[in-house]
Amino acid sequence: MKTIPTSRTGYLFVALAAVLFAISGSAAKFLFNSGVTPFQLIQLRTTLATIGLLVWLLLKDRSLLKISARDLIYFIALGVFGIGSAQFFYLFAISKINVATAILLHYTGPIFVALYAGLFQKQKIGFFGLIAILGSLVGCFLAVGAYNMEILSINRLGIISGLLAAIAFAVYSILSDSGMKKYSPYTVLFYGLLFAAAMWNILYSPLNALIQPYSPTQWAWILFIGLFGTILPFGFYFEGIRRIRPTHASITATLEPISAGILAAIFLGELLTPLQILGGVLVVVSIIILQTRSADR
Repeated sequence: MKTIPTSRTGYLFVALAAVLFAISGSAAKFLFNSGVTPFQLIQLRTTLATIGLLVWLLLKDRSLLKISARDLIYFIALGVFGIGSAQFFYLFAISKINVATAILLHYTGPIFVALYAGLFQKQKIGFFGLIAILGSLVGCFLAVGAYNMEILSINRLGIISGLLAAIAFAVYSILSDSGMKKYSPYTVLFYGLLFAAAMWNILYSPLNALIQPYSPTQWAWILFIGLFGTILPFGFYFEGIRRIRPTHASITATLEPISAGILAAIFLGELLTPLQILGGVLVVVSIIILQTRSADR
């Protein structure tokens, strides 16, 4: 059996993607603290990312924009229930709780993918899979501060939103995996973003977020999130998994919550308690175990 070659460049691409995603999380929290709402940011992010990716695909390879009409429903589902929902709940969680905690909750998506595979595809989860799921649950319990009822009560809406982001991320993962058997990852991403943007321009007054009186600093971070915090990291991640095993890429990507915690502590003053840090470590280790065991199978 031919082995998949590994490359330092592949790991570098994935690491850069993780750091850019982490920076965009802290940038989003800065925008929320300065008056931008999650509804405005999700409309701006999906709209700007769609336009930016469209321009890039037109310049790179227009054939990547071609899809079959019979797959239209699939791409709508991907955009609405996958990218559009995952991005909104993720941003809403960041607006309510610590950036690192929100990203950790979002990162439990693979746990829901494993549960889906076990319940509906009759795949055996196995002992290590169960340990990973249990470790992730305990880690989340600690990371969100659920041991303190006062903290839990204050952060309840953000925690629920973070978990919904994880479920939507799992939906996106399952649907995009199916789509990438037929289309380029960039095609899947573009149409997912397109219908996500369409949804948020329907649910929230069309282009309303674009006409708000943002400051130059706010605009700079909005553009960063829409372009360098969305298109570029996805592109880096795709390039990374072309060079290394997807499992290795997934494990390397756990650098995101670690980077987010450091950045949020330095620039936003969001400090985690020792128990929350322990919870974060448990979640990251659990995801690594789950991804490794999935690759073995």
